[in-house]
Amino acid sequence: MVCDNVKEVQKHFKNHHNLNFIQYTTDDCWARDTSVLCVKTDNTLSLINFTFNGWGGKFDASLDNAMNSHLAKHYTAPMKTVDFILEGGGIESNGNGVLLTTSHCMLNANRNTGLTQEQITNRLKEYFGAHTVLYLNHGYLAGDDTDSHIDTLARFISHDSIMYVSCDNPNDEHYQELQKTKHELKGFAKEHNFKLIALPLPSPIYDATERLPATYANFLFVNNAVLVPVYGVQEDEKALEIFRQTFQDREVVPINCSTLIRQHGSLHCVTMNFASGVGIV
Repeated sequence: MVCDNVKEVQKHFKNHHNLNFIQYTTDDCWARDTSVLCVKTDNTLSLINFTFNGWGGKFDASLDNAMNSHLAKHYTAPMKTVDFILEGGGIESNGNGVLLTTSHCMLNANRNTGLTQEQITNRLKEYFGAHTVLYLNHGYLAGDDTDSHIDTLARFISHDSIMYVSCDNPNDEHYQELQKTKHELKGFAKEHNFKLIALPLPSPIYDATERLPATYANFLFVNNAVLVPVYGVQEDEKALEIFRQTFQDREVVPINCSTLIRQHGSLHCVTMNFASGVGIV
């Protein structure tokens, strides 16, 4: 756990023998986008430290971008730093050589200026040992600062299954784009024999007059469980039931993210999980 005040946090944990606390000051709380990413090659685990530029220069990012170098001495696996801008929430892997991302984020000129789609695709294949990179060209959430991170729209839950956000209300501002997203995903499913599982779009949640990017796709896998963000809206129970039916061998735990979403992110965004064998000491 990375935090600004270790002693203050520790007071809330009576039994924290399995937790390690490291104090570090960041620009933002979104660990998913700033932390190292784990890659396993030939049974060897390594960590890749990408460049973070505040989601295309929208926010200050110097402290966030320096975080992994500060933590490197604590990692139990080697870390490699590469000259490539990428956020963890901007990419999904099926663990079997296929990456899923969005063109609006990954190919945005505010990230890796000067690189073509072919060059970016080749870099992604090289870094992650992938053979296929799939780009969604449609889909967004109002209030999202990330240029449509894939972890707000569609997620691999296995090597051949994708959960995605669906909108069936023609009066919702997301309807047209998310219908196009579904159409694109159906094309991927047909070509790669994927199974698709639709999640509802939460009812609109506002901060004053601004709609917030609430999504159930921002769930988090942990050991023997899946943590699902909920927002106190009518679609929560429907989403939870879909998770219960899909993950019958896991505990489904709802996490109220009503406060967190007011910072324009959710559960997956604010966390980072490492592969077994990679830890912090």
